[in-house]
Amino acid sequence: MKQRPIYLDNHATTRCDPRVVEAMLPFFTQEYGNSSSPHHLYGRNASEAVDAARESVARLIGAKSREIIFTSGATESNQLALCGVMRANRMRGDHLITSATEHKSVLDTAKRLEREGFKVTMLPVDAYGDVDPQLVEAAITNRTILVSLMAANNEVGTLLRMREIGKICRQRGVWFHSDAVQMAGKMPVDVEAMQLDLVSLSAHKIYGPKGVGALYVRRPEVRLEPMLIGGGQERGMRSGTVAVPLVVGFGVACQLCADDDPAEMARRRDLLETLIVDELDGVTRHGHPTRRLPNNLNLGFAWVNGSALLINLRGVAVSNGSACTSSETGPSYVLKAMGVEDEEANASLRFGLGRFTTDEEIPRAAIEVVETVNRLRALSPAYEMHRFARSRI
Repeated sequence: MKQRPIYLDNHATTRCDPRVVEAMLPFFTQEYGNSSSPHHLYGRNASEAVDAARESVARLIGAKSREIIFTSGATESNQLALCGVMRANRMRGDHLITSATEHKSVLDTAKRLEREGFKVTMLPVDAYGDVDPQLVEAAITNRTILVSLMAANNEVGTLLRMREIGKICRQRGVWFHSDAVQMAGKMPVDVEAMQLDLVSLSAHKIYGPKGVGALYVRRPEVRLEPMLIGGGQERGMRSGTVAVPLVVGFGVACQLCADDDPAEMARRRDLLETLIVDELDGVTRHGHPTRRLPNNLNLGFAWVNGSALLINLRGVAVSNGSACTSSETGPSYVLKAMGVEDEEANASLRFGLGRFTTDEEIPRAAIEVVETVNRLRALSPAYEMHRFARSRI
């Protein structure tokens, strides 16, 4: 049987851990009760399982279980956080602050809020994709309700200075929301230490099932207008039958994150980078050199067509940006915001290592990347001109 590609697209989604699947299975066929039906055994068992999962999700970020609202995923969580807070607090103000490199579910929601009459400040990022905390402070006005900034960028892995930003927001009386999808479960997220008021999470980024996420909402401080009504589930903040099997899987996935070793993940990532960079010239790493996710590597390859690179890289499963923008043409908006030229941004790859990435796969992946880049460069007039110019120095 033909060998499958090495999977290095764990920022897009992760393999569901077999232990998660095992925990979920009984809730499809045996404990299939509705968690909102506490008057019989089936409903009580389902309700208790949801409560246990809620506690596990809360523990992952240092929250209280009553502050966790289950959703269909981080996109819904982000939209609920932004729309829910801004609409519920119109009497306090009308101003939202976010950044140019946020996930599309935040950026598109911000645009929707602008159409509703809210004011939105889009903060720039530096060459590493970092947001200066002083820019956040300078942007806050007496009409600001919410600051929404991604804890770790999903394309280049840069970690924002969350504690500094959280302190500023708390001192200025502004709520602080973070899409922590890429950071949670890989690096510590502490809602108290970071002074976070809302946090979006997703199960399928931490080896759980697709279709379930969560929103942390600090209680009782944060006022939130629900977007789904008609049943009163999730304390009235998100109506609809709770997906018990998925929620159970989410809870177990959160528990298993404690067993992962970020240092070991970073070691594999650094090895992959070294093996590629040592064999190729014209390679640029995007993102912060030290303050970044342990499993992220974003590299730009000069003198290569980006589309051709992805198509020809058949032995390694990677992407050139967010999975949520894969249907869009053109260079990554994140890299463009960082000042990367279009040509280089088009020829950039995002490598996302994961729990199931092995030591044996790293050199194999590096060889595949090096061989593919060299093969394409051999057909590139631009690379031939570069070689000619270099030979005359």
